[in-house]
Amino acid sequence: MKRHSPTLEGFQTMFRLPSLGLAEIAWRWSFGLAVAALLAFSFREYMATLPVTAGEMLLLRTRQPYLILQAIARILRGSAPRALAALIVLMLALTLAWTVLASVGRAASLKLLFEHYRESRGQEEAGTWRLRALIGLNFFRAIAVLAGVIGSIGALFLSAAAASTTDPSPGSALLIFYMLTMLVGVAWLVLNWFLSLAAVFVVGHGQDTFAALGAAADLCWTRPLSVTAATTWFGLAHVLAFMVATSLAALPLAFAGVLPAGVVLGGLLLVTLLYFAVVDFLYVGRLAAYVSIMEAPKAEMPEDDNILSDIPGLVPPDAQYQL
Repeated sequence: MKRHSPTLEGFQTMFRLPSLGLAEIAWRWSFGLAVAALLAFSFREYMATLPVTAGEMLLLRTRQPYLILQAIARILRGSAPRALAALIVLMLALTLAWTVLASVGRAASLKLLFEHYRESRGQEEAGTWRLRALIGLNFFRAIAVLAGVIGSIGALFLSAAAASTTDPSPGSALLIFYMLTMLVGVAWLVLNWFLSLAAVFVVGHGQDTFAALGAAADLCWTRPLSVTAATTWFGLAHVLAFMVATSLAALPLAFAGVLPAGVVLGGLLLVTLLYFAVVDFLYVGRLAAYVSIMEAPKAEMPEDDNILSDIPGLVPPDAQYQL
């Protein structure tokens, strides 16, 4: 029986169904624009509530950095509780909106992926599933973000506690902070990836939140090479896209002293948007690879998922299926 590469199939699906990538861009970017507009409006309204006296305006017009900072400190004095309360309400509302929108967007993408895959293989259509299971997974993802923020704040306090007044050791404190923050970031990335993988089982097999988590763990246990290969290849493509975007961003910055500021900022914005678009397409391709791993029979799965294994002549026949 012919074996196939889920990783290669994920890349192929990414180009065969560009509408999925465009749909991913649509719901992600629409939410991002809404968040940016809401934050800008909230900041504007907050600044409008701050009282500014004639003396503070005089300090702001002196163009002296120290006097300007003193004026800003006097203007913001006493407004921190109000700003914190507004920020908490805003974050809660945005989290709720993201949980629902991300669940609907992920459901639409995965439903089309399963329909495409099962139609191409003559399999049955996907069964019924419930949106609240995806909402539960995205709620856990939001909790993971909150835990990551709290962990980073805890790392800051622990690193500060490591530097005593008698022996400040700023270098050691900074190293401790970097190491703890890196560990928190890696833990969040792994947990967020696992919750994203579980969403595939909700739409594909109609499982609830906790059953999907168990199925995702079972998939990682029974087909670790294929899952690792797909994640690694798409991760490397993500890193490559970031490196290319960073190199392209240096071009408008190199002409910052010659071109107008608007042109330079426009070039940076264009590079950033192109990078985000490529990342969204790669995310859809990775989901397609996971769907391929889930739906393919065990006999069709390669022992080592080489994305070139389906191309004749590039991999020796005897070594194609060796571990």
